[in-house]
Amino acid sequence: MEDDFLIADDFARRLASAGAEVIGPAATLRAGLALYETSGTIDVVILDINLRGTPVFPLAHRLTEDKVPFLFCTGYGEEPISAIFANVPRFEKPTSQHGFAQMIDLIKQMQLTSDHRPYRAAATSQHSPM
Repeated sequence: MEDDFLIADDFARRLASAGAEVIGPAATLRAGLALYETSGTIDVVILDINLRGTPVFPLAHRLTEDKVPFLFCTGYGEEPISAIFANVPRFEKPTSQHGFAQMIDLIKQMQLTSDHRPYRAAATSQHSPM
């Protein structure tokens, strides 16, 4: 989930070039939940904390319940993340090339702990493409 379409599109292109099948982006929490529920197996999800003023934590709780790995990529500091998600990997926006490379490495590690097929990544965006 990402609150800016250009960032989400950049992430999608980078993830695809790293071998991911990208699902999304979705523009809202509601769309993200629907995407998650209808997309079959998803190996990892990238979440922004806030989508159009709505916290993304309901989806984070769902992912936790379903044991789907996820990470936060956000411009917020650590304060908005509740203690329940304190151990979830978090990357700061804007994400540098080095930071994104670290994110890809982490995603690949998450995928390796589940199985060895090409990974599927889901993300959402606050803004719709024109």
